[in-house]
Amino acid sequence: MPAHVTPVPVDADAATAFLRSGRLAVVGASDARDSFGRTIYEALRAQGVEVVAVHPGAGTVAGDACHPSLLDVPGQLDGAIVMVPAPASVDVVRQVAARGIPRIWLFKGVGGPGAASPEAIAVAEELGLEVVPGACPLMFLEPVGLVHRVHRVVRRARGHLASSSR
Repeated sequence: MPAHVTPVPVDADAATAFLRSGRLAVVGASDARDSFGRTIYEALRAQGVEVVAVHPGAGTVAGDACHPSLLDVPGQLDGAIVMVPAPASVDVVRQVAARGIPRIWLFKGVGGPGAASPEAIAVAEELGLEVVPGACPLMFLEPVGLVHRVHRVVRRARGHLASSSR
């Protein structure tokens, strides 16, 4: 993210509510062992969240069927976690809106904007989506592991994490 762009703070309560909102798609998850999308998919599934994987080039993720696009996923989706690079994120935001999914989480790890580019955030807001604009879902999925607890503390200290009831 360019130095002149101020990150939008992530509301911890909204992030936690997102993860409890119902059936979630993880867009960009693949079956590769080093895929962080797969890591998030598996962590959500292990916590009892109903998740579906979406990736145009993956047939399965962690043994589950993977859909080539959001438009191919049967049934209702309550949210989408977007794990694609910034250049592809705006197209995914538009797919989320076209599919009628009310909320979107634009992933941001420690390096670069990830899916949470300023343009993707702006388009999501213009389309009326409820947006979690960055951060890693593992910072909010209880029980939070040590690395992600530290990451959460650092983000809070830098002003990148808004209010929390914790």
